[in-house]
Amino acid sequence: MRLAILSRSPHSYSTARLVEAAEKRGHQVDVIDTLRCYMNITSEEPTIYYKGQKLPKYDAVIPRIGASATFYGCSIVRQFELMGVFSVNSSIAITRSRDKLRALQLLARKGIAMPNSSFANSTNDVKGLIKLIGGAPLVIKLLEGTQGIGVVLAETNKAAESVIEAFYGLKANILVQEYIKEAGGADIRCFVVGNKVIAAMKRQAEAGEFRSNLHRGGKSELVSITKQERTMAINAAKIMGLRMAGVDLLRSNRGPLVMEVNSSPGLQGIETATGRNVASDIIAYLEKHAKPINIKGHYQG
Repeated sequence: MRLAILSRSPHSYSTARLVEAAEKRGHQVDVIDTLRCYMNITSEEPTIYYKGQKLPKYDAVIPRIGASATFYGCSIVRQFELMGVFSVNSSIAITRSRDKLRALQLLARKGIAMPNSSFANSTNDVKGLIKLIGGAPLVIKLLEGTQGIGVVLAETNKAAESVIEAFYGLKANILVQEYIKEAGGADIRCFVVGNKVIAAMKRQAEAGEFRSNLHRGGKSELVSITKQERTMAINAAKIMGLRMAGVDLLRSNRGPLVMEVNSSPGLQGIETATGRNVASDIIAYLEKHAKPINIKGHYQG
């Protein structure tokens, strides 16, 4: 097969591992900087150009699109889809999962258990927001935040009011969520490919920190998950329409809760913690589900 990886960081762990796994399995791989692409939008022959050259026909594309490039990145994925190229995650699924509020609403509609959450548009409703959650301690999240950035734990109602008002003053969209104290600063990352959880790790926040993100100093380790957790992770990914996803769960007194569904999960933490060759699993999935195209042209990056 001929594969394209959409990535702004060709030397990042995840991109490099995908290239390595694909080449080891006998495939040709091009790494393409998403923001350097431009499109010819036509009903006759939709095309994508990169660094002045028309891109060839690919059998499949793997989007590694950062949150800041979601809009343009998804437009490029959509153009590949118009050209008949299989994407491991569709443009609509990526867009759906990146909108945290919409994602929670879709999960809630399907009965997926989550931390209680509330959302409003005005500082006039701050006390009501806090009351809906059951009061402090509670978590305040920027809807556009990633990797734990823009996530604040407010331990009192007064502190929560101050933080919420400050975010509103900056015209930021925020989500107010229940704090799951019994999780102990830990969450479970389930890596879903197709209809399977192929690997799972526990991420533990460092002392004095409640965010378990590895970018915030959290530590990861192999973990065994329950049948309920496995089913919940697969269903959450399926609801988003994602064929590949990192589903983050919290273990609470009322059972597992979905915290987030990530459309572009990193590979370093999960491969290091579990010893699983996740990159190879992703390529194997493409081998099974992407239909090869007879390629004549080629792109020299």
